[in-house]
Amino acid sequence: MRRIDREITDLNDIIRIMKDCKVCHVAFHDEEYPYVVPMTFGLEVKADEINIYFHGAKVGKKHDLIRRNNKVSFVMENICSIVTGPQVGECECTMEFESVMGTGIIEYVPEERKTMALQTMLTQYGVKEGKADYHFHCEVVPKIHLLCLRINSLSAKRRDVAEQKYIPPK
Repeated sequence: MRRIDREITDLNDIIRIMKDCKVCHVAFHDEEYPYVVPMTFGLEVKADEINIYFHGAKVGKKHDLIRRNNKVSFVMENICSIVTGPQVGECECTMEFESVMGTGIIEYVPEERKTMALQTMLTQYGVKEGKADYHFHCEVVPKIHLLCLRINSLSAKRRDVAEQKYIPPK
């Protein structure tokens, strides 16, 4: 990472950022260029691993690409605010943000774990089991694919103007 001063190394802080995100952009290997798909997700944190769950139709380009190479990259971010004025540097405009990126292996979730994966996704967006708005039609579960991204590398950074020490140009 070029800007070490913005790097986030605390795993709990990284997990908090991931939980605050709403979309995960997943990059799949394609012929000439990566194929990037923005996806809703669910985050699962275990003692020794972090998994991200996705769902979707059973056919499509991402499935073709997964069958060829299931190694993927991902990025997710939270845009905090736009900051303008002389305190931010020569261009006088910047963005405060938090981002997490990484790599991993994406695999299909077996039938017996699909309901758990869907519940993990609902929880990501604030829907809790037992609440009136908590539901999905169980008969649909066998008709969809659920994917699990098992993360093997992770990095994060934050741009926070308040924490930055600005030194004006001479």
